[in-house]
Amino acid sequence: QVQLVESGGGLVQPGGSLRLPCAASESTFNFNASGWYRQAPGKQRELVAVITLGISTNYADSVEPRFTISKDIAKRTVSLQMNSLKPEDTAVYYCYARRVTSGNIYWGQGTQVTVSS
Repeated sequence: QVQLVESGGGLVQPGGSLRLPCAASESTFNFNASGWYRQAPGKQRELVAVITLGISTNYADSVEPRFTISKDIAKRTVSLQMNSLKPEDTAVYYCYARRVTSGNIYWGQGTQVTVSS
């Protein structure tokens, strides 16, 4: 069973920055897509950013160009750098990874991001 462990969430003022690392229990080469979703209270979970095995990236319109997703193969980590944060970015952020061979999707436990003054 794949384990994905997120960290880096917290409370930040509008305009601030946070970095969310997601550490995987196995090589990132096993996943053809990894990334982040978020879910705000009373709203559906939405895709924030994704990075593929080929290092191409895609972002939700609401976060580009403020957010950047990256991958550290040696550390088996996918990270989301969030800059110029807005109150509407407040949500629980979930890391996910999709396995190349089976297409199964794995989720982290989620980390809370709160943007407030």
